[in-house]
Amino acid sequence: MLSYKYYDTPEGSDIFKKTFVTSKYATLTGLAAASFDVLMFSHPKGVINTVGRYGFIIGPLVGMAAAFTVTANVAQNVRGKNDEINYFLGGAAAGSIFGAWQRSITLGVPAAILLGAAAVIKKTAVNEGWVFFPDVPHATKTIQSVRHDWSLVKDVEEYKNFTTGSK
Repeated sequence: MLSYKYYDTPEGSDIFKKTFVTSKYATLTGLAAASFDVLMFSHPKGVINTVGRYGFIIGPLVGMAAAFTVTANVAQNVRGKNDEINYFLGGAAAGSIFGAWQRSITLGVPAAILLGAAAVIKKTAVNEGWVFFPDVPHATKTIQSVRHDWSLVKDVEEYKNFTTGSK
């Protein structure tokens, strides 16, 4: 299940696996956001308060991811259509979780609309094959990547010994 990707199976199937995948990414994002918050803003005193702050940030993010996944896939199964409306409903569900987390309907409604719109864009991108972050083959991916020359301009042989004054 650790190597499973969200789009490995069609929409509406393997809801548990898809929820696990989105929750995994939400947890990683939440760890980064909570660490930033704890170190830069909230500065909780003690282990209990620090763990509570992590839970306060990670919990709703995982809830938002799960709400999106379950809503979009259940809507697919109920409606019998694989279209952008399912993703909008999932985004709206995630936005409603955000509004409840912030205890503000003033933030919840726009978040539901914005996350729904973002989900529609994502679904359109998946359907039409858009690539937001292309795979760069020469990017640093291995320990051997340090051996590559990443300079834009190659050295001129004539000026390699410029510190000695000789040509």
